[in-house]
Amino acid sequence: MFDLQNIMIGQFSLFTILLLIVAAIAAGYIDTLVGGGGLITIPALLAAGVSPVAALGTNKLQACAGSGTASLMLWSKKQVSFSLVKWSMLTAFVGGLIGAFLVQSFDAQTLELIIPLVIGLIVAYFLFAPKPDGEVSEPKMSQNAYRNTAVPVIGLYDGMFGPATGSFFVLAGVSLRGLSIIKATVIAKTLNFATNVASLLIFVWFDQVAYLLGLLMMVGQFVGATLGARALMTINPNALRGLVVGVCLVMLAVWLFKQ
Repeated sequence: MFDLQNIMIGQFSLFTILLLIVAAIAAGYIDTLVGGGGLITIPALLAAGVSPVAALGTNKLQACAGSGTASLMLWSKKQVSFSLVKWSMLTAFVGGLIGAFLVQSFDAQTLELIIPLVIGLIVAYFLFAPKPDGEVSEPKMSQNAYRNTAVPVIGLYDGMFGPATGSFFVLAGVSLRGLSIIKATVIAKTLNFATNVASLLIFVWFDQVAYLLGLLMMVGQFVGATLGARALMTINPNALRGLVVGVCLVMLAVWLFKQ
């Protein structure tokens, strides 16, 4: 009898790989619309049996596809200029490097406790945080101060864990720099790309990336992002947030059940 579970590619069954690609498609779709795709991909990697640190590293590899594509499109369409964001991208990059380096010192048992807690807190944020409005307001922090404090701190978080980093950059841009939500979202994509690349370099250095899974999930990210772009004007964001939270909790439950 044909059984996907018995077809092995490396240490993973074809069934597991297909599920991870589906998770990546869902994450790319969700990231395009409301952000928070890491809430699906990290628990999915953990549920597949990837170690906690390698799950974070593999997530960075596949996340680079989405954030990199978005950034290149925004630059090519002149929605944001590189000269405007280059120094903020640099401090975000440094924060991502430091965060990814720090997380390497955590043992697996510690991460098995911390990661579900962090994801649970992000789920709560996703559900209950006030949604930024679209109005431009008076900045509460200068560009230099923002670039040298808030940006690297969010970058450090992304290097260590990652889920909802884009949402944090948007919230910070709106609340601290007084940007419109559209402008903050555009800038957030470029900063998230910088933190993804920085943290990926550290995870690669420490050999904490499952390359086969990460590269296949990159394909899923491209597919999901394309579908998300087409649905951008018709989807109900509140319904989608509920779907993100539900899928995330199911993935976490599967992983915790396996412990």
